[in-house]
Amino acid sequence: MTTLKSKLQEDLNAAIKERDELRSSTLRLTLAAITKEEVAGKEKRELSDDEVQKVITREAKKRREAADAFAQGGRPEQAEREKAEGEVLAAYLPKQLSDDELNQIVAQAVEEAKAAGAEGPRAMGAVMKIVNPKVAGQAEGGRVAAAVKKLLAG
Repeated sequence: MTTLKSKLQEDLNAAIKERDELRSSTLRLTLAAITKEEVAGKEKRELSDDEVQKVITREAKKRREAADAFAQGGRPEQAEREKAEGEVLAAYLPKQLSDDELNQIVAQAVEEAKAAGAEGPRAMGAVMKIVNPKVAGQAEGGRVAAAVKKLLAG
């Protein structure tokens, strides 16, 4: 078992013993998503820590989107629950980049792309190819794309 997956399992056991309903249900759902990912495809396989982290990121994103949907639908108590579940999952993800750190990385990538001959809004793809590996897991794709668009337009 990967180290991240076993940490999730240990934390789930601790949450159950502490009768922490929120953490235990969130970790159960996340472990179920990881297991589902492992058995997807033609043969069962063990996920690496990076793959497990991608599953956790996806689950955290689902929680954020659900919280927004519940808030817009006039169900604040459900929105709060989704936000709390998202915070539980955030503890297992790498620290997110601040806007300043993200803008610095994007600015460097824009310079690299210009040096390679790509300019203007059409350079978006070239810049994203440079930025994505550097910020993997530390910033959401939408945030990265918005920062790239802003710098290319400006």
